[in-house]
Amino acid sequence: MTEETDQAAARTLGLRPVALSGRLAVGGLLLAGVAWVVRGVWEVRLAAAGEPASGPPDQGNGVHRPLDALENSYHFVTTLGGGAAFLCALLFVSWLWRLRDNARALSGQRPRYGGIWVYLGWIVPVVNLWVPRGLVVDAFQASAPGRRTPVSLDVWWGLWLVGMLSGVGLFYKDSTDEIIARAYSEVWPLLASDAAVVGAAVAGVFAVRAVTRAQTERMGAAGAAAGAAGEPAGVRPLP
Repeated sequence: MTEETDQAAARTLGLRPVALSGRLAVGGLLLAGVAWVVRGVWEVRLAAAGEPASGPPDQGNGVHRPLDALENSYHFVTTLGGGAAFLCALLFVSWLWRLRDNARALSGQRPRYGGIWVYLGWIVPVVNLWVPRGLVVDAFQASAPGRRTPVSLDVWWGLWLVGMLSGVGLFYKDSTDEIIARAYSEVWPLLASDAAVVGAAVAGVFAVRAVTRAQTERMGAAGAAAGAAGEPAGVRPLP
């Protein structure tokens, strides 16, 4: 379904267009993926350069030596990566909110998770291990009853968890200087975590496209049915 037909179906049914929101979410995922590729390249550069004779940047007891040019550039790269990840999160959550609201209207069923979990589901410990995936699955199943959940959705979530739980990916506890020290001494865990994040971004692109397509197809069918019946704006759950 094109963006124009998506908007037309949404107007007919009193729903929110989701095609453009899906494209923006895809763009955010790709941007975050590129940012983590660049981050990995810089970590390889640090490993290849080797730790300076003066030791790691964080020398303990609150002592930090001056950073060299490569270390400074890594700080810049991680700052840009954090900005890309934040933008990706905003675009993804905006898409997910529209998706959830439309799915509820199309199916006439109450979602399993309250709206607050669209935000809190990502940050509340333990709960964030399954609720975000559950929100997407719930919206997909309500939009396309009887269809199997896309494999890309499970791949996305599995890789996301690896990147999140590895401690050196999306939600690492160490400072940037400590990550630099890791790159000097044990770069492979960093690169493995980066690869998981990039893989999650790529799989997320396919998942967002598949779920968005399923909902826009349902909206198109519902809009056509409403138009043929000459019903006023609004949506009636389809069987």
